[in-house]
Amino acid sequence: MKKISKCLLVFVALLCTTIAFSQSTITGKLVGSDMNEPLPGANIIEKGTSNGTNTDFDGNFTLKTQASSGELVITFVGYNSQTIAFSGDMDLGTITLVSSEVGLQEVQIIASVAVDRKTPVAVSTVRAADIQLKLGTQEFPEVLKSTPGVYATKAGGGFGDGRINLRGFNSENVAVMINGVPVNDMENGRVFWSNWAGLGDVTSSMQVQRGLGAARVAVPSVGGTINILTKTTDAEAGGNIMTTLGNDGYRKFGITYSTGLMENGFAATVSAAKTDGDGYVQGTPFNAVSYFVNVSKEINDQHKLSFTAFGAKQRHGQRQNRHLIDTYRRSEDGIKYNSDWGFKNGQLTSIEDNFYHKPQISLNHYWDLNDKTSISTAAYASFGTGGGGGTLGSDADAPGFENDGRFKFTSADYRIGEFGPLDFDRIVDENIANGANGSNAALRASRNDHNWYGILSTLKSDLTDDLVLLAGLDWRNYTGKHFREVTDLLGGQFIINEDNVNNPTGIARVGDKIDYNNDGIVGWLGAFAQLEYDVNENFNTFISLNASNTSYKRKDYFNYLNGDPLQETDRFNFFGFGAKGGANYRIDMNHNVFVNIGYFEKAADFDAVFPNFNNDEINENAENQKITSYEIGYGFRGERLSANVNLYRTAWRDRTETLSFQLNEDETGFANILGVNAIHQGIEIDFVYKATDKLDITGMASLGDWRWEEDVTGVNILNEEQEVVDTVNLFIEDTPVGDAAQTTMALGVNYRFGANTRLSVDYNYFDRLYADFDPSDRGTQGAPDPWEVPSYGVFDAAITHGFSFGEFDASLVARINNIFNTEYIADALDGSGSNAETALVYYGFGRTFSVGAQLKF
Repeated sequence: MKKISKCLLVFVALLCTTIAFSQSTITGKLVGSDMNEPLPGANIIEKGTSNGTNTDFDGNFTLKTQASSGELVITFVGYNSQTIAFSGDMDLGTITLVSSEVGLQEVQIIASVAVDRKTPVAVSTVRAADIQLKLGTQEFPEVLKSTPGVYATKAGGGFGDGRINLRGFNSENVAVMINGVPVNDMENGRVFWSNWAGLGDVTSSMQVQRGLGAARVAVPSVGGTINILTKTTDAEAGGNIMTTLGNDGYRKFGITYSTGLMENGFAATVSAAKTDGDGYVQGTPFNAVSYFVNVSKEINDQHKLSFTAFGAKQRHGQRQNRHLIDTYRRSEDGIKYNSDWGFKNGQLTSIEDNFYHKPQISLNHYWDLNDKTSISTAAYASFGTGGGGGTLGSDADAPGFENDGRFKFTSADYRIGEFGPLDFDRIVDENIANGANGSNAALRASRNDHNWYGILSTLKSDLTDDLVLLAGLDWRNYTGKHFREVTDLLGGQFIINEDNVNNPTGIARVGDKIDYNNDGIVGWLGAFAQLEYDVNENFNTFISLNASNTSYKRKDYFNYLNGDPLQETDRFNFFGFGAKGGANYRIDMNHNVFVNIGYFEKAADFDAVFPNFNNDEINENAENQKITSYEIGYGFRGERLSANVNLYRTAWRDRTETLSFQLNEDETGFANILGVNAIHQGIEIDFVYKATDKLDITGMASLGDWRWEEDVTGVNILNEEQEVVDTVNLFIEDTPVGDAAQTTMALGVNYRFGANTRLSVDYNYFDRLYADFDPSDRGTQGAPDPWEVPSYGVFDAAITHGFSFGEFDASLVARINNIFNTEYIADALDGSGSNAETALVYYGFGRTFSVGAQLKF
């Protein structure tokens, strides 16, 4: 018996030894071919098993295999998978994954993509996999809500009406670029996200560069830059079909197909999707058809062409008007209440809606002159058509509403119940009864069509092994066509509109232009140059200069007779410039610090030059806004912990503020009020902690101190006779900046059950959100600070699972936003009392959900 026991022990020992010797330890590092950057979070799986691991923050991995030899399958979103054989313990060294998209590297040069631990700016990057997981039915900017310095909301709640603030600055002062092409409105700097419905489907990555950013072109990046890279052309043939269903009738269907890179150098990718639904907010139905096309041609080793076109034709109902908190509470619809819709002949009809189609088309040429020098050029065009709905008419019998059709649209007398939808049929009956006098209340659309052309060309040259020159030109030409048109006479035969001197009768019918009709013409010519110097592999520095000339011109077809020289103004030119520099020092493999500083002057916008919307009264001496910004940051990259800390300060001087006054009987003068200044400063912290190979914990805290700097008092405005015609007093010193939460925090958990299953739970907290207000209205000393909205926090969760469906790969994604149905105010406009009783607000959404499926072929 003892002999048998000894034999068994020897056998077990030999078996364990054999198993131990059959295992191998494989190490290596993954980088991407496009920017030679480490690829954190890539999957390494032992083929034929579920045994695997992920790369750390520097792209490194270690895997103990179950067999002594075999194959590793390496995958990362946006890159072609790679299979590598192993035998015994091996160090595979640096493994380069090839981008799955043709031309991505060249686009990144034009788009000024920042490189982690090298470019000295505060940056956060969201990749396609995270966008697909976290977007759901949210607005596209909300994907960034867990990013330091970001405050993103759905605003009124209509499809595509989301907004974003960065370090306390609204979209007019945040540069948004798609593939390096600026998309901020050329006249006012605004960004309308509804123009880009479907953008989340084709985004390869989205990078938020806070503060000065890495953009080389002169763009309005006071708060920072949002840099969106769309897909280019997939290098491998194939495609997918997808569908998503969500709350309140949300439905989305889409298809994508790629030819792959063919032997003749051609490759094409096309994508299309249709989205519609009823909307979470009452009276906000929507529909959109989005599309994306990319065709690439590798002409030879030196030349490559890429054509891209994408856009979305959409229409959606809006909640344009905020309401008192008491109104929401008294309404049966609660936080979903919306006063801007009703029923006409039994059909839902919007008082306020939005419709737009803005295709973005570009032709990119990439030219490698030699091993050291390349030129990347993007010629682009955009043709926007559409606008937003509203009211029209004259209610002379309604006190306070003379010459304004809003009375019938706002009065409780015309609603089905006190806070119910509008009874359009009653207005129709009254207009019919009005007969030959025409309609006195109708619907119109404020149109903002435009034609926009531009060329952006960047030269990149390696002057030495350590010194890189980037230089280029940025030319843009924009014509915005602004007019209102009658869209529905609501039973009447015509409406009288006397604002067009070229139409003496004043009679307007459906499709006719009314109220105003003018063109805004904006020209832009900019140049930039940047030197990047790598002192050694641990120290990088750069200096960048840019200059631009902005020209404004206005044509007015209503206020001046045809043939009147005043119908078209001269061009008025405004020069802007900027300089910035920075340095990054990698202390060792774990620690780095950076610093940057910059100053630039931003030309006043179009409305500051033509403040009274005519061609007589022109503020041709509108002052530039001056911005000084500096920042210091620290980064840590460890085996399990990655963290960043940034301290920033931005001084915004001479915010555009003008005052008009009468010089004489026939002439108006303008005074540019200087000294309207604000300080935006704060600290931002973010981290990722790899608790295990399967569990990541993410977090951030952003603590801002954004205030108007000082009072502007006792500024006397003089006419030509040096007589005081007005005195300016703005009591704004230490008043908090409104419209964005100054304290934001986030904590997230990401757990991978396997290579193809992932759960994400996020908590976002917002505090010190002050109601929005115009500092120009604070002319009374001792006025209270704007109302502070109650703090709030919401939980979101999402899960994705990949699996095989016959011969195809498939995936499911489910998402719930605001899991606990928290009630909160996301946007507020300060009222007369600076309190909760007088503020006008939008509530955020309650619990919403979506479920999506994708099948790859």
